[in-house]
Amino acid sequence: MDRVNRKEIKKKRVMFVSSTGGHLNELLQLSPLFEKYDYSLITEKTKANLSLKKKYQHVSFLLFGSKDHKLTYPFKLLINCFISLFLYFKYHPNYIITTGAHTAGPICSIGRIFGSRVIYIETFANINTKTITGNLFYKFKIANLFIVQWPSMLNLYPKATYGGWIY
Repeated sequence: MDRVNRKEIKKKRVMFVSSTGGHLNELLQLSPLFEKYDYSLITEKTKANLSLKKKYQHVSFLLFGSKDHKLTYPFKLLINCFISLFLYFKYHPNYIITTGAHTAGPICSIGRIFGSRVIYIETFANINTKTITGNLFYKFKIANLFIVQWPSMLNLYPKATYGGWIY
């Protein structure tokens, strides 16, 4: 088999990234896509998320952090930046798909710097307001493709793509 044919058979590497909770629930709505790609799933390590390792092949965890904990959050975010760098080079994805939130920032920024295509899906929960992560991704053009799930969100993100609901 020549070099061209092997490249055609090789699946694209796609990293799915999300913080835990509702963002992860939204991202997992895309799980039927997993079988089409050489995928990895990155989220925060919580008791509830440990079972993901039994259901999906390539699951990795970042430290769980909440901006409500003002003393520990900056340190966990810094540690997550280093973990994100490691995971990025471990999987070296062609694409990164995320529904946010803060957990996605470092790995998507790293991916953008090193040439991965970043697809950001603004959360379904927001109909008329921007999320912090969405606003940053849009303003600083971290995402190559910025998708909103409500037509009303195009008023806030005029250059976004309306993709409809992922539910």
